Amino acid sequence: MVDLSLTDEQKDLRELAHDFAEKEIRPVAWEYDRDSVWPQAIVEKAWDVGLMNTHIPEEYGGPALDYVSGCLIEEEMGWGCSGIGTSLMCNGLALAPVALGGSEEVKKHYLGMLTEEPKLASFCLTEPDAGSDVSGMRTTAVRNGSGWKINGTKTFITNGSHADWYTVYAKTDKDAGHRGISAFVVPREAGVVVDKKEDKLGQRASDTAMVSFNDVEIPADHLLGEENKGFKLAMMTLDRTRPGVAAAATGISRAAFEFARDYSKERVQFGVPIAMHQAIQFMIADMATKIEASRLLTWQSASLLDQGKSNTLASSHAKRFAADSAMEVTTDAVQVYGGYGFIKEYPVEKLMRDAKIMQLYEGTSQIQRLVIARETYMPRRAPASLATAGASH
Repeated sequence: MVDLSLTDEQKDLRELAHDFAEKEIRPVAWEYDRDSVWPQAIVEKAWDVGLMNTHIPEEYGGPALDYVSGCLIEEEMGWGCSGIGTSLMCNGLALAPVALGGSEEVKKHYLGMLTEEPKLASFCLTEPDAGSDVSGMRTTAVRNGSGWKINGTKTFITNGSHADWYTVYAKTDKDAGHRGISAFVVPREAGVVVDKKEDKLGQRASDTAMVSFNDVEIPADHLLGEENKGFKLAMMTLDRTRPGVAAAATGISRAAFEFARDYSKERVQFGVPIAMHQAIQFMIADMATKIEASRLLTWQSASLLDQGKSNTLASSHAKRFAADSAMEVTTDAVQVYGGYGFIKEYPVEKLMRDAKIMQLYEGTSQIQRLVIARETYMPRRAPASLATAGASH
């Protein structure tokens, strides 16, 4: 028998996250989006109450939460504001390669930094000419005496302007395609340069930057995992983080659904609330179904991780469906509002803009379909050259 019930601890955690989203995020979300405000105070509060760095093991100061619990938090953050939520949750993407491939000393230092103070880290994979085709990256890492020297530029880096350290992917064998990529942890003080902050369509409260590495030197032990095995490490990381993205997308959908449902009961046309019209009822019903399905796919993909099983296919199902559904639900929410939905004074246009990135970062919806197709036709065979697309996160 399949048990989809949450533990008491998970229920309490979801309530904590919801209260935080409702009291700390929602009141400023639309203002921060309008003005593209970096939510530093909210970052510090979220860190203080334990809503960040949720998967760091206890030996490095973290709570070592399971992945389903992490998704509960991410859905509530997406409901509050996915831009601010992305700022809070992005450490998980950067720290996963360190937790998976770092030496004990590296893990103690860099994971410990995140649990000792409200600091941030960034995941650096995408480049101006290397999005979905990761093998086309030009950033290089060459041996330099007892360490490594890194040169290159990364783009669409979430929290890039504020990170204290970066997980960086670079070519260590220029002619080997994705088999020549290695992963490194790079401290900001090593010489990382923030080139510019991007002005975005949505999630405007999150920081997205271009960063450069110009003869940046790091110690030899800052290599994560094996040399030339960075692509595999990136794929293992994304299997662990895509459920969280799916959860955030579900949160966006839920927020849009709630606004549209409530508005439909208040807006009167043809003498009755528009909620009385079957056309609107069907739109609201479809939204509700998509949210339920998104959540179930998300929980399944996270539960497989918690069981120690492969979730590559499940995480692509969840991320693809939840992201596409978020775009559909928010678009329909704007439709329910009619002309008012197109006006910034009303909340749903922001949600529609925020939803779009869900179809882009951590693997576009098209890349997810390719992964799903390969896993369907060739089960248990890892995709040879597919990774994230469009934006790092």
